[in-house]
Amino acid sequence: MAKAFKLPDLGEGIESGDVARVLVSEGDQISVDQPILELETDKALIEVPSSLAGKIVSINVKEGDSVPVGAVLIAVEETGAVAAAALAEPEAAAGPSPEPEKAPPPEAPAPPSLPEKPEAPLPAAPSVRRFARELGIDLHQIAGTGAGGRITREDVKAYVQKTMLDGPEADAPVTASSLPDFTRWGEVDRQPLRAVRRKIAENLSIAWTRAPHVTQFDRADVTDLEAFRQRHRAEAEARGGKLTPTALILKAVITALKAFPRFNASFDPAAGELILKRYYHIGIAVDTERGLLVPVIRDVDRKDIFELAVELAELAERARRGKTDLEELQGGTFTVTNLGSISGTAFTPIINFPEVGILGISRTRQEPVVRDGRVEPRLIMPICVSYDHRVIDGADGARFTKHLVESLENPGRMLLGG
Repeated sequence: MAKAFKLPDLGEGIESGDVARVLVSEGDQISVDQPILELETDKALIEVPSSLAGKIVSINVKEGDSVPVGAVLIAVEETGAVAAAALAEPEAAAGPSPEPEKAPPPEAPAPPSLPEKPEAPLPAAPSVRRFARELGIDLHQIAGTGAGGRITREDVKAYVQKTMLDGPEADAPVTASSLPDFTRWGEVDRQPLRAVRRKIAENLSIAWTRAPHVTQFDRADVTDLEAFRQRHRAEAEARGGKLTPTALILKAVITALKAFPRFNASFDPAAGELILKRYYHIGIAVDTERGLLVPVIRDVDRKDIFELAVELAELAERARRGKTDLEELQGGTFTVTNLGSISGTAFTPIINFPEVGILGISRTRQEPVVRDGRVEPRLIMPICVSYDHRVIDGADGARFTKHLVESLENPGRMLLGG
């Protein structure tokens, strides 16, 4: 009898994904732990291994399908291998072309708790609870629209939208569309967003509505910094890295974060507390074909510029190839986005919520600068820092930016810890 292999729980709150590539065909013999498809989740491309061994009887998904956790992916005639209990439910049997399973029925209401027992948990998945905690939302304030009153991710987003908007639009559901029928005026094409782009849109919307943004602009004379970089490029390459301006910028960021710890924090509005982090994990925005990814470099304060150069190159390459794992995309305390290799004189980066600050770098240009009464050509780097105005005042924003500029303009002192 054929057995069904379902999409397992991938952890980290992942509830579904898009099939990027099917790696097997009907009739193939597969072994335990053999990858059967590539799944594109919010920000990672994951290979899904089979927990069954045998002959594939049917494949129930195709490229482009969006599949939830628990959906049947393939049916296999086993050859004695035992399915791993953590990946597939043992009682699931495959029928001909089974349909993806529906969400489980709502849990039966818990009996009234006795005074000495804790309150019964709200009907919400662990991933939804985690999502609400990140946003500082009390789930008791939200009415669930799922089966049996279950609170969904969409319910949380709708609640955030409603609490942040004023006027009559506050009661409109988040999913409501006010777009006109564009086909009235001509031909259009509709392109479905990939999972990464949908997640980017969701995160940026939440960040923009939850955190009142302020952006501080300044300019740094990086002539000496560039000379330092050129002197040490060969050494970095000998160690397997590439000494880019970003590696040096990371060091300047660390000096500023240590001087102004409120930028290395998150705000907990439910508790009315600022969570100051004693570690420095910096997210680096990477432009990829799948969308903007933000892998995180851990403990930047403990690494020298050559270690950072190597790790930056490796991390960016894995991100572009879709090989970053979920852990590498989480846990950042501050983000850097560098558009200097493209163009532009300034922009307003959006905070990578729930962080409270982000540094943007624009294109460095040679400009005439007056120094000691003389006009000299100097390399000028425009920088911009966006921050959460709920916890950071404009004066501190200006001081933080000034500190960054001073570090970038004095690379020797910066790298010596000055």
